[in-house]
Amino acid sequence: MKDYEIRRKDRAVDENAALEILKSGSFGVLSTIGADGYPYGVPVNYAYDDGKIYFHCAKNVGHKQDNLRFSGKVSFTVVTKSDVISEKFTTGYESAIAFGYASKTVTEKEKALRLLVQKYSPEFAEDGENHIKSAFERTDVFVIEIEKLTAKANKKTV
Repeated sequence: MKDYEIRRKDRAVDENAALEILKSGSFGVLSTIGADGYPYGVPVNYAYDDGKIYFHCAKNVGHKQDNLRFSGKVSFTVVTKSDVISEKFTTGYESAIAFGYASKTVTEKEKALRLLVQKYSPEFAEDGENHIKSAFERTDVFVIEIEKLTAKANKKTV
């Protein structure tokens, strides 16, 4: 992977801040490439834990899975703040992009589903456990092993 430098170095954030952006996003955009050469970006719910990003989907079907069978190389974008500042012709933002390899996981599937419940529905943990059990066989879970994480922010306006 080519190592591009951030052009606006004043907007670069350190690795800890990049991780905070990644952890705190409400959704991310998973970008894949298909056998037809077309890119595909799709918003997904996700959970981050210990250097990995987890997301779930329907079992063995869909555009996302077709692309991931073709190539596991992905990027994953999270934007946590986005405020258009019209009079300054700019936007206040925080964003992170993870690059890595996505693969289906069986061994971390239950852990990942619990992480998703914990992130999105923490007040419904018991119901979440029941939902995991009822949907478990109809669900696939993918894990992205992060190879590179970059982030930047325009905080002067946020």
